[in-house]
Amino acid sequence: MKASLLETKSFAFAGRIVRLYRHLLEHHGAVKALLLQALRAGTSIGANVAESTDAESLRDFISKRSIARKEARETEYWLRLLHETGYLTTEEFTSIHADCVELLRLLTSSLRKQRARLQAEKNRP
Repeated sequence: MKASLLETKSFAFAGRIVRLYRHLLEHHGAVKALLLQALRAGTSIGANVAESTDAESLRDFISKRSIARKEARETEYWLRLLHETGYLTTEEFTSIHADCVELLRLLTSSLRKQRARLQAEKNRP
């Protein structure tokens, strides 16, 4: 089965986060705690998207995608903090932040569609 756009992009984003972690750890070892937070949240997005593909129900699917969206929001926070404190250059931040925002948009769209579907199922006689 072919991976969805969201699955592909969230996996690629996780790879970028891992590479960013390695790069910044080499150059700024003192911020390891911040980097670990960004690493955990950034890789969790794709993991929850992957889990949602095998959801046991529509509610389970929505739950996993909601967690992925929360993790994306948290990742955005850590990226902004790393940029604001000078650990990420504007160029580095702009590129990876754009990917994070794109994931947030894709997740929001997916959740809206599935929540509407759940509501429609509830309203069936």
